Amino acid sequence: MKEKLLKKIAERKIIVGVVGLGYVGLPLAVEKAKAGYKTIGFDVQEKKVNMVNEGHNYIGDVVDNDLKKLVDEHMLSATTDFSFVKDVDFIAICVPTPLDIHQQPDISYVKSSAEEIAKYLTRETMVVLESTTYPGTTEELIRPILEKGSGLACGEDFYLGFSPERVDPGNLIYKTKNTPKVVGAIGKEATEVISAMYRSVLEGEVYEVTSPAIAEMEKILENTYRNINIGLVNELTMLCREMGISMWEVIEAAKSKPYGFQAFYPGPGLGGHCIPLDPYYLSWKAREYGFHTSMIESSMMINDKMPEYCVERAGMILNRYKKALNGSKVLVLGVAYKQDIDDYRESPALKVVEELEKTGAEVSYYDPWVKEYKFKNKRYVSEPELTKELLKNADLVMVTAAHTNVDYDFVQKHAIAVFDTKNAMKMVRERDNIELL
Repeated sequence: MKEKLLKKIAERKIIVGVVGLGYVGLPLAVEKAKAGYKTIGFDVQEKKVNMVNEGHNYIGDVVDNDLKKLVDEHMLSATTDFSFVKDVDFIAICVPTPLDIHQQPDISYVKSSAEEIAKYLTRETMVVLESTTYPGTTEELIRPILEKGSGLACGEDFYLGFSPERVDPGNLIYKTKNTPKVVGAIGKEATEVISAMYRSVLEGEVYEVTSPAIAEMEKILENTYRNINIGLVNELTMLCREMGISMWEVIEAAKSKPYGFQAFYPGPGLGGHCIPLDPYYLSWKAREYGFHTSMIESSMMINDKMPEYCVERAGMILNRYKKALNGSKVLVLGVAYKQDIDDYRESPALKVVEELEKTGAEVSYYDPWVKEYKFKNKRYVSEPELTKELLKNADLVMVTAAHTNVDYDFVQKHAIAVFDTKNAMKMVRERDNIELL
């Protein structure tokens, strides 16, 4: 099996399948197809499937012309029919792994994908889970489902591994193609073959580890590291305010050290598909071993508290103008979870808006990237334009995303009061009506 698959990789005769055509799956499918592999995308959402088959892109990190060209050349297609799994030699699972209402891992998408794949899995196929999850998922959950559903033996009839997605929406330097990849599979042969597959497509280094669990833990470490450090600066930001010190200036000074320090910045909370969620996967799994991840849980508590803290600060600012949050007009600038993208998954700005509404504030928002969003079954629509009248009519403007295509000098000039939670207005000279987090 090893030699057959390596030969097919060398001759570009592998047919690729990608399950889940979202922020991770579609860019991966495009790169596989661009590398010369006929690629089939699988998704349960018919709307996404139709858009791909029409050559219409909906992911920021995918070049529109690349997608259309690949579809027109019949190198990339999409389907809701999982029976086509029988035709593929390599299949990557790139489905969401959110948290449930109890803040526990929801791996139902991973499980259902594995069950569908198992029905049609054939010999000499590579299966790779890319979705972020807790250590042990590949071996404890995916392997039994695939073996039972297909009647095939892992390592003898098919290869199984884990290679964590590393997608940073909006990153102008690192995309799917040039970001280093980690691969951990069940058995040395599986690791070698799956790594060879990725090396044939990507420009970034492919780093091999000895098991899927190590690769799964590695991904959790990446984002837990960031979660903890952001929690640290958020807590110090609250302390610095009490002490009359600018945490933003403190960080800039610390950055002058050429070693031993990496800058992390405060904000209204954590957003995105990884950093706010991954530590919960680890702390949940740790309890199976009677272990409590106290440092991780402390940082999560701090970061989860930040939207409420920002609303408290907003109330204090309004008090200086003899106003209460209840009944005040608050304009939120930016609801995306990071600058210059249209992705609002887990964005702390959504929670800020929710907390503001709880106080009775009249909340509107403007985001040039996110025209509308849904949060807890409620639909919100962006103001169509950032006008002088819109700014002047707001009792408070809260900056919750540092988009670079916003004229912050214009905001400062016409706003009554501004609460900048992202230091987006650091280049604005007139600062009498601006307060930083």
